[in-house]
Order: sequence, then C-alpha cells, then structure tokens
Amino acid sequence: MDETLDPPKIVTGLLLIDSLLEGNFKVFSDAFSHLILPGVGSFKNAMDNLSSKGLDTIIKKVVKEDKKPIIGICLGMQLLCTSSMEEGFNKGLDLIDAVVEKIDEKDLKVPHVGFNQVKPHINSQLFKDMGKSVDFYFTHSFKVNSCVDINQSMCLYGNKFISSFEKDNIYAVQFHPELSQVNGLKLLENFIKIKNA
Repeated sequence: MDETLDPPKIVTGLLLIDSLLEGNFKVFSDAFSHLILPGVGSFKNAMDNLSSKGLDTIIKKVVKEDKKPIIGICLGMQLLCTSSMEEGFNKGLDLIDAVVEKIDEKDLKVPHVGFNQVKPHINSQLFKDMGKSVDFYFTHSFKVNSCVDINQSMCLYGNKFISSFEKDNIYAVQFHPELSQVNGLKLLENFIKIKNA
C-alpha cells in the first residue's frame, strides 16, 4: 500500500462497545475513519443479528449522519440494499434503493464461484488506476438489482449483473477483494483514500 497515506484508525471492539454502552456515540464514531461491512452466509440471519444488537441503527447513523465511507463486501453489499428475496422477503439496511435476487442462470452453475472480469464504471473511485477490465474472485448465489443511478460496475455470468456500486459515501462489491490478490489490495487501498462525504 501507499506509505504516504495516513494510516486508517484501527481500534478494538471493546473500546467501541464500551463507548456505545455508555451512550457516547461521538466517541464511537470518532474512533474510526472508514467502515467495512463484510459478510458470508444468509441475508436473513445477518440482518437478524445486526438488528438484535442494534447495529443496524448504528450503521445507518454512521453512514447517513456522520457521512463515514462504508464498503459492503459480498453479503455486506446485499445488506446495504432495500430488501432481499433470499429465504422469502427480508428487509435490508435500505441505504441503497436496490433489491437482492437469486441468480437465475439455467445453463450455469450456481453459486457463481471463481475469478471473473469486472468492467468498472468510468468515474469509479474504487477502481481508480485499475484499467477497463479487472479480475476479482466471486462466490455468491444472489445478485443486486437496481434501476437507480448508483455508479455500478458490471460482470458477465450468463447475463450481466451489478458487481459493485458507489453512491455518495456508500460503496459495495459483490466479489471478495481479500481473495483477489493484487487487484483486491489496490481496490481496498483506493477505498481507504476516500474521504468523508
């Protein structure tokens, strides 16, 4: 990574939880510069876990009020959306006007697993200096579908699907940058360089 960057703020979970238990949201929010929402598994279970701990409300506040940059990774991308049809209808964090639907490709294996080409949007901050077509590692059975302007990149697996989106301070990728070697590291470096909206 670029050593001229200010190091991201890294804090322990205990400090964050203590701040929240004491009702001090400002200490909590000031403790970090960027938020990463990773995830694998079930949309419903993930949303139930976030909601039961009050983390859904906290994430929304950090993103909407404090304008901290957030990146959703894989299931994390889907959780940022309005809803998902996985295991029936389930509400998401509703930070992006989009729905999550099952990949419906009769002639292809689902889940979609392996490296695939991503075609970034021309004005993408996440894909800055990365070229017009970049390989990333995917493993997913559901995809995001949206009609709104969310500066999306596309990937082809039978049909085109949204492989990432960017809107204001909200960023998301369906693939796994942490499993995508040099390209993944570059994308995460680009995310860390993004300032508050």
